[in-house]
Amino acid sequence: MRRLHWASAGNDVRRTITDRGLHDIVDDSLRRDVVALVDDVQKRGDDAVLEATRRFDGIDLGSAERLRVSDAEIAAARVEPALDAALADAIDHVQRFNEAVLARHGDWSMTIEPGATVGEKVSAIDSVGLFVPGGKASYPSVAYQLAVPAVVAGVGRISLLVPPLPNGDGAVDPAVLVVARMLGITDVFRANGPAGIAALGFGTRSIPAVRKIVGPGSPAVTIAQVEMQRHGIATMMVLGPTESMLIASRESDPRRAALDLLIEAEHGEDSTVFLVCDDAPTIDAIDAHLARFMGEMPEIRRAAAHASLGRNGGAILVDSLAGAAAVANDFAPEHLQIAFDGARADELIAAIHHAGEILVGQDTPFSAANFVLGCPASLPTSGFAKVSSGITVDAFLKRTAIARADATALARMSPTITTLADHEGFHAHSMALRRRPAK
Repeated sequence: MRRLHWASAGNDVRRTITDRGLHDIVDDSLRRDVVALVDDVQKRGDDAVLEATRRFDGIDLGSAERLRVSDAEIAAARVEPALDAALADAIDHVQRFNEAVLARHGDWSMTIEPGATVGEKVSAIDSVGLFVPGGKASYPSVAYQLAVPAVVAGVGRISLLVPPLPNGDGAVDPAVLVVARMLGITDVFRANGPAGIAALGFGTRSIPAVRKIVGPGSPAVTIAQVEMQRHGIATMMVLGPTESMLIASRESDPRRAALDLLIEAEHGEDSTVFLVCDDAPTIDAIDAHLARFMGEMPEIRRAAAHASLGRNGGAILVDSLAGAAAVANDFAPEHLQIAFDGARADELIAAIHHAGEILVGQDTPFSAANFVLGCPASLPTSGFAKVSSGITVDAFLKRTAIARADATALARMSPTITTLADHEGFHAHSMALRRRPAK
């Protein structure tokens, strides 16, 4: 691992670690290409989506009718029994987590003063598009981590967008279709990612428009979602390359810490993984285990881990756990694990304000949260954990304020209203009170 002593590192060095954003995910050339593609979909609809899928994914769907995955394809999708059971187990956990979140966000009202009540009504958004990465690999976990919260929220129309499998006839990952079937989702579309996202935003003859689009993907997928904001489509936080941080101390088991560091490190050569520790010998021990475990990994995963823990990440030595919390808050990691439990872990949790998730103890590895624990796995990256949260049922709900006042309450508030209206120069605001007929 790359090594850094935080106390002696200058501000410039620290900024290279903590400062990252959209400019680190996409370059200007890619941005221009995606903007052109989005504009093309807006102008030509299905034809542009078909052309992009043929050009970038190598799949000729033939006609626009094949952009929609048929009910028969969804019904026929099969996976191995063990995977089927695992999907059902994971969906159950995610569903129960989100039902608990929903139960805490019901309608409410209060008497703000005699004769006046205020409150909120909570309701689901009408439609959402969920992007599930695919093509080169199978990610059914992304499908249920996004779709279950939308189902629990009660979204009226849920559309899944999935790139077709490579070098084939346009077939879609059967594991994703099994998830769709389990959740009763019938609007499933196959298309190139950025073009499909644009189609979901604008609407085409074959792909109905939605009001919100979420889901992780390639840099091109990320910039397509950001670009659609310009066209009035709601999206979530930036979901860039995977990043994680593990905070260890002398009480941590170095072997398990090394294993857990590799979970997110194997995602890709653009991933970032940091070990933060207040004990140099523990860092040495973890590094030794890392070297051994990396030797057992397939070459493509080993290369990713070397990059994630080397040029992109590494080990940060801090002088105390308070220093570890400061590093975590500056970095605002997507995934954070505290590799010990008890009172010291609780103190650390209290001090950490910016993280997509906090996993406590060495029996709570990143992979458990990614797949089955139930907490959100689509989490903010690139420092966006400072201002946003993971995708839960909250992402698919909106709140409408409701207020009611009687004549007595309005009379009591009238001086405040007219004074502020006069100050801000809004004549009708005050006239509506001053000229109001008495009951």
